Amino acid sequence: MKRVALLSGIGLLAVIWAGPLLGPSPGSFAAHMLSHMGVVAIAAPLLAVGISGTRLDFCRALLPARAGADRTAAFALPILASLVELMIVWAWHAPIMRALAQATVLAAVIEQASFLAAGLFLWLACIGTGAKGSTHQGIAGAFGLLLTSIHMTLLGALLALAPRPLYGLTTTTCLGLELGPQEDQVLGGVIMLSIGAVVYLAGGVVLLGRAIQVHGREAAR
Repeated sequence: MKRVALLSGIGLLAVIWAGPLLGPSPGSFAAHMLSHMGVVAIAAPLLAVGISGTRLDFCRALLPARAGADRTAAFALPILASLVELMIVWAWHAPIMRALAQATVLAAVIEQASFLAAGLFLWLACIGTGAKGSTHQGIAGAFGLLLTSIHMTLLGALLALAPRPLYGLTTTTCLGLELGPQEDQVLGGVIMLSIGAVVYLAGGVVLLGRAIQVHGREAAR
């Protein structure tokens, strides 16, 4: 299962980064958003499932060795990871940063790498080793994903409802579909809402449900 998830995540990253989303349609905000959501909301959790508990699980190194400190750190880690993702996602969607990523290959590579790093940090912190201990840690993982869903929803709504285009003034093409600048931005916002916000919300609800089940089993002992 872990190997299948890991290989699926790597394969999806290859499709996103080498496929048409970042190739023929580099100027399309909707295409950018599809690649962004594919990295952080689909590939990152698959990779996190695949490497959780292994030597590649860098969140394990962030947890102190002392048992009491472990609980505190594991509780705080998902919240910290969500805030890191918030800062990275909102920064790269500022108009000046979006223009920079469109203008230079180096900036685009840094953008995509930071999306992947932030996504892995969040999902490993929420569903990885640090979230598999007590009920409190499971609740912290759920809260981290639900917090991420909230800020993804807010950004997606702002982009979809903005009264004017923020990222360009010319017609662009997304996977063969010709879009005006406002339509392109609205579609990008809807993609963030329908993929990003929903995936994080679903993940948070699942983790919360598991934490409640664990608490019930612990209380019954």
